[in-house]
Amino acid sequence: MSKVPNLEGTPWRKSSYSNAQSSCVEVADGFAGSMPVRDSKDPSGPALVFKAAAWTAFVSAVKRGEFGDN
Repeated sequence: MSKVPNLEGTPWRKSSYSNAQSSCVEVADGFAGSMPVRDSKDPSGPALVFKAAAWTAFVSAVKRGEFGDN
């Protein structure tokens, strides 16, 4: 298991597709080899930390429409 980075004080960013009424995830850049992800509706809640390669593959699949339009 990889070590979870210290995320205290981390700057987070939302998707450019997000708006005030939508549910969205936020990600934190700058963690070599990993991608922290959290729920934008619960910024003080837990974050998930994915391997960078897995996150990149997921985002690519979303862009290709592999999960439908829902």
